[in-house]
Amino acid sequence: MESKLTKKNDKESIILGLDPGTNIMGYGLITVKGQRLGLLQYGVIHLSRYTSHELKLKKIFERVVHLVEEYCPDEVALEAPFYGKNVQSMLKLGRAQGVAMAAALSREIPITEYAPKKVKQSVTGNGNASKEQVASMLKTLLNFKEIPKLLDATDALGVAVCHHFQKGNTKSGPKSWKAFLSENPGRIK
Repeated sequence: MESKLTKKNDKESIILGLDPGTNIMGYGLITVKGQRLGLLQYGVIHLSRYTSHELKLKKIFERVVHLVEEYCPDEVALEAPFYGKNVQSMLKLGRAQGVAMAAALSREIPITEYAPKKVKQSVTGNGNASKEQVASMLKTLLNFKEIPKLLDATDALGVAVCHHFQKGNTKSGPKSWKAFLSENPGRIK
């Protein structure tokens, strides 16, 4: 896959989606040109090998800055931490998200945050969809061959796609999955 993208005109934009985590952090980059979405890159950042939380946060910052510098996204979209019962886990996840946000902001990239249900609703039409259902829809929408083992990568792509749909800018594309389907009937097999 191409590691760098040269923008051909002002109408093309790049969105970096992030699924913050303290053991695995997903990232996904999409291109938007007119009404066409394209897959640029996706993957995960493995953090479980780092022993201290502080070192994990440092690595998150470094990797997000690297992604921003390599792909020059126009915007960053993050999945907001969901509310769980374990307060310590929520605090650590919130820190991971904050560091990812700081990395993007340090390069003056605008950021937007989305709740997990909002991402699922935007991508699949169902706010209670499973990670597998989100990945399957993204596979069709972005035309990639295999769903990765670690769904954190497709979760991050989902955040990027959600951001595109939620922008509501009629010049850049459809506002929802339903609008995308009606405007692009040949993209669905």
